[in-house]
Amino acid sequence: MNTILLVFIFVIAAFLGKELISKVPSQLHTPLMSATNAISGITVVGALVVCAVSSSGTLSMILSFIAVVLATINVVGGYMVTERMLGMFSKKKDKSK
Repeated sequence: MNTILLVFIFVIAAFLGKELISKVPSQLHTPLMSATNAISGITVVGALVVCAVSSSGTLSMILSFIAVVLATINVVGGYMVTERMLGMFSKKKDKSK
């Protein structure tokens, strides 16, 4: 019963997330990206804690290491995209001077 409830919550969250993201105007993309970077940062910390505390076996260590790597890639990529988008809105410097 518990597994069915968790799968149900995951499916509802996936549909709700898709609907919410599709309704976000382009002006709000950069602040939204910053918020998701913060959430991914929390994911990195959580995965590091699980990796440190995990004593139940090799599989949990491997999975927590993979979670750390993927969340770190997500954070770095998110900050790169945010920086590039903010650069699009900055004034261009005159290069002829």
